Amino acid sequence: QVDLVESGGGSVQAGGSLRLSCGANGVIYSSYCMAWYRQAPGKDREGVATIDSEGVVTYADSVKGRFFISQDITQTTVDLQMNNLKPEDTAMYYCATDGPRVDCTVKATVDEFNNWGQGTQVTVSS
Repeated sequence: QVDLVESGGGSVQAGGSLRLSCGANGVIYSSYCMAWYRQAPGKDREGVATIDSEGVVTYADSVKGRFFISQDITQTTVDLQMNNLKPEDTAMYYCATDGPRVDCTVKATVDEFNNWGQGTQVTVSS
């Protein structure tokens, strides 16, 4: 079991930036996937960005070139730098992680992850 705690959400105007952080405590898989998902009201949770234990990253098409996922050298913290935010980026953002069984791309389904954070709200006003 891995405990994940997100931070860094908030409210910004369109064009602004936010940096989300996810801290992981507990079992650290030798081969893992860490991901950021988001869920807007009335919509399904969708993958935003992923990074695996080898540093391979993937992004949803809607955020490519604007969002950047990174991890610290201890591999216990994963950040999501969000630039040029748009109103359609408004959502609850969740951090998730699991071991090698996960297809570590933004197309991974939510069922593939057993460990989730509580979420942090991002609101972008026009």
